[in-house]
Amino acid sequence: MNDHVKPALHGWLVFDKPRGLGSTQAVGMVKRLLREGGYAKTKVGHGGTLDPLAEGVLPIALGEATKLAGRMLDASKIYDFTISFGEETSTLDIEGEVVATSAVRPTLAEIEAVLGRFTGEIEQVPPAYSAIKVDGKRAYDRARAGEQVALKTRPVTIHALEMLSGEAGGPVTLTAHVSKGTYIRSLARDIALALGTRGHVTYLRRTKAGPFLEEQAISLDFPAQAGNGPPLHDLILPLEAGLDDIPALSLDPESAQAVRQGRVLSGMPQSSGLYFAKLGNAPVALMEVTDGTAKVVRGFNLPDVAE
Repeated sequence: MNDHVKPALHGWLVFDKPRGLGSTQAVGMVKRLLREGGYAKTKVGHGGTLDPLAEGVLPIALGEATKLAGRMLDASKIYDFTISFGEETSTLDIEGEVVATSAVRPTLAEIEAVLGRFTGEIEQVPPAYSAIKVDGKRAYDRARAGEQVALKTRPVTIHALEMLSGEAGGPVTLTAHVSKGTYIRSLARDIALALGTRGHVTYLRRTKAGPFLEEQAISLDFPAQAGNGPPLHDLILPLEAGLDDIPALSLDPESAQAVRQGRVLSGMPQSSGLYFAKLGNAPVALMEVTDGTAKVVRGFNLPDVAE
C-alpha cells in the first residue's frame, strides 16, 4: 500500500435514495467513490433493501459497520405511501399491469375507520413480485416468467398506521411504522380490499430505518467525487450511530484486550441484555450480558481512539 492511500473507513453513509435506483446500485456507487477518493479497500453493504420504485432512507455500512448490517435488516422502519383506489396491479405498484378494477371509492372517514384493523400483529401475504425465494428462486423471477406464485401468509407487526393526507374519492397518503418483513404494497392491497375496492401504491418513501432518519440522509449526487464538496469521510456517521438503542459498556484496557481475544468477562454488575462495549471512544464489541457474564456477540477490529 503506498503512502497516498487513505485508511479504510468504518461507519454509515445514510443516503436519500432516489426512485429508479436499486439498493445494490447504491452500494456500487459508494465503492466507486471510495476508489476515486483514494481510500483503502473497504467492505460495503446496505442495511435493508429499497425497491427501485421506492425512495428515501438507505443506510450503507462501511468497513466494520457491515457487521451490524444484519441488525439493521431486523430493525423497524417507517414509510410514507400513497394508495390509489380503483385498480390493483400485478406488482401492487405503478410498474405492473392492471389485474383487477373496482368502481368503489372509499371516503376518508371509511379509510380512517379501517386502519385499526391493520395495527398490531397482522397476517400478510407478500407480493408475488418480491425477493422471497420459492424453491430456491426469487418470487419476482418466477412471476416475470409468467408463473403463478402463491406465497404463504406471514405474521408482521404494524406499530402505528395513520393518515397523512387525502381527498374524498381520490388517493390517500398514509404513514406506517412497521416490523421487518412487512410489505407496504401488500398492506395497501389489503386496506383497499377491506374497503371493498382495489388499490395499488403510487408513491413510497422510507423516512426511518432503524435509528436513521431522513434528516440525516444525504443526496446520492453529492459532489464529493468532483473534489468540490465535503470529503467522503466527513459525511460518514460513526459505527455506533447504528447502535443508539443499546447502552454503552466502558472497558478498561485489560478487559478490552480480553474481549478482543474473545474471552468471557465475569462478575459484571450490569443487568442482563445487549451492550456496546468501548475502550475510551473506540468500539470494541457488541456483548451480551447474562447473569453477570458478558460474551462477545460481534467484535470490531478498529484502532483505539484517544479519550
